Amino acid sequence: MSELLVVGGGIMGLWAAICATRRGMAVRVAEQQAIGAGASGGLLGALMPHMPDRWNDKKQFQFDALVTLEEEIAALEAETGLSTGYRRTGRLIPLAKPHLRDIALRHEQDARSHWRAADRQFHWHVKDDGPEGWPGAAAAAHGMVFDTLAARVSPRRMLAALRTALLQAPNAYLDEGRGVRRIEPERGRAELDDGTRIDFEHCIIAAGVGSFQLIDDVSVPLAETSGTAVKGQAALLRAEIDPALPVIFADGVYIIAHDDGHVAVGSTSENSFADPLSTDEQLDELLRRAVALAPRLAGAEVVERWAGLRPKATGREPMAGRHPDHPNVSVLTGGFKVSFGIAHRLARFVVEEIAGSPAIDIPDSFFCRNHIAALREKHL
Repeated sequence: MSELLVVGGGIMGLWAAICATRRGMAVRVAEQQAIGAGASGGLLGALMPHMPDRWNDKKQFQFDALVTLEEEIAALEAETGLSTGYRRTGRLIPLAKPHLRDIALRHEQDARSHWRAADRQFHWHVKDDGPEGWPGAAAAAHGMVFDTLAARVSPRRMLAALRTALLQAPNAYLDEGRGVRRIEPERGRAELDDGTRIDFEHCIIAAGVGSFQLIDDVSVPLAETSGTAVKGQAALLRAEIDPALPVIFADGVYIIAHDDGHVAVGSTSENSFADPLSTDEQLDELLRRAVALAPRLAGAEVVERWAGLRPKATGREPMAGRHPDHPNVSVLTGGFKVSFGIAHRLARFVVEEIAGSPAIDIPDSFFCRNHIAALREKHL
């Protein structure tokens, strides 16, 4: 068996490793810290679809991913005996102003047209009210949207299940606590943080925000870096909220009731910051807004405050697929806010491309080669 080196043990890297082991590849995952140490180990786990209007290949890809994830998770839970905290709860979007209701009504037909998968139809309903106090009446003065496609998962439980599945595979090796600091494609070799050198037949760069420097190093010349880090802050509250209730989303605020008596609230998007791992008054403001949206959270104990860095590729789109200069290097990163919903499908594409038998398509804007080409055009 040939060895595939996966750099990074977050949601992207783990799905890639699982897909590869299922194809019989020998896989080594090199994770700099520990599984879940980066953005993947956050609190939210929102699996949110794009709006159903102005349909394009990017929205179709995400729709297909959100639908197929349900089956993938069921198989993962059966294989490992672990719960991922997945549930298709749907999502409520409060409508605070009259024009928002008018827009939402137009989207109902868009969803009927586009949110279809075989014999399954998902909906975008405009409603006058919802579960009592979820969201509060003041936030939904003109009703609310209830979409039946959205879901949620526990990020940490999901990672734990993927990690367990990987460790159960006889053709996989997980190397935690040692990251990759340099990739030498011409030699088929990577240098770890401690100076150890390992050989690979193929390498997938899936190290979240750490991916971009590795990509830049093997992609010169570029006009600018291939991606950047966006800080996010979130909190976990202890609250007796029915875990079957839909996710609430409004103006960038997510409120997600999980199965264990906790509610996750997030998240900020900060392009400039002094400390990537500290929480501050921006999270305090986010919590105030969450209570205004859902008064049932008033007085709930905050049991964890979290901050981390999410990878955003230049141009915002994920980066996936074979590197244009190095046939033995692939890229899988830049998912930003939608990684948990699409990682399994992007990983499948990347692994199948390596094996020479891709069975699914990804949008042109996702291809690593197109990202690199655009950055080089700017350089000229």
